[in-house]
Amino acid sequence: MIVTLTANPSLDRAVTLSASLRPGEVQSAASSREDAGGKGINVARVVTAAGGGALAVLPLADDDPFGVVLRSTALPIRPVAIHGHARANLTITDPAGVTTKLNLPGVALDAADARVLVEAVVDACAGADWLVLAGSLPPGVGDDFYVTVIRAVRGRWGDAAPKVAVDTSGEALRAAVFEASPELIKPNEDELAELTGAMLDTDDLPAAVLTLAEGLVPDRVGAALVTLGARGSVLVTPEGGFVAAAPRIRVQSTVGAGDSALAGYLLAELAGATPPERLVHAIRYGSAAAALPGTQAPRPADLFSGDLPVAALHP
Repeated sequence: MIVTLTANPSLDRAVTLSASLRPGEVQSAASSREDAGGKGINVARVVTAAGGGALAVLPLADDDPFGVVLRSTALPIRPVAIHGHARANLTITDPAGVTTKLNLPGVALDAADARVLVEAVVDACAGADWLVLAGSLPPGVGDDFYVTVIRAVRGRWGDAAPKVAVDTSGEALRAAVFEASPELIKPNEDELAELTGAMLDTDDLPAAVLTLAEGLVPDRVGAALVTLGARGSVLVTPEGGFVAAAPRIRVQSTVGAGDSALAGYLLAELAGATPPERLVHAIRYGSAAAALPGTQAPRPADLFSGDLPVAALHP
């Protein structure tokens, strides 16, 4: 069972253009779609699409239109009642796969809302294998909100607490890493550089990522899955570092690709896969998501079936 927390969910509206985006002009869209989004929700949708067990915890008002879209996915959810509606995010993709995103701020959570949300996550974690804390934090909570959640879950469940994966950025990621030591983080290369305060050598990006991640693994985090977009991903574990390239695909939308990669990694980990196998599974899922329009959850049938060679990285 994988429990996810999406503290700042979003109604994802995706618009596909038939020509390149022309700022300041009126253009006709080729197509559009609407999905219940938010990083934790995306992870949970991928897990359930693969036949795994997932439970998505999120703040959700009873009259929020977001709830109608979310419930149409049949995803198991544990909503926490709040005042206010989920934000909307707009993604515009041109025929070349270039994506422009406009993310609106979410509804503010007061102290009582935040406390009830933490309690719901703690209760949901009974018997769970992983807890995924994913996405930006809503207005009203501090940068250490994920730290509060991790400590509450570990305090309640002790040795039976689930492992924790964190997929966020900025100060929220910094606080989680340096104050709560999660078992897994999933930054992209820019988020990793910001976290460590170091510059990345783009001439040999995998080696540069390895150097930065080894400063965190295993003292601060159990492992780091670093997504590099079309260039693949790097996995750094106590057993070593590994890199694999992404397959060539026609990009439809990059929204949710990183979330799908994280879900693929966790599915492989729960199946007892080795670190290189987890890395390949993550890349297959991330690439499959990027090949789908909007914020869709790739299914096993959508995965690239060709060989994805994995190379060991050495300092």
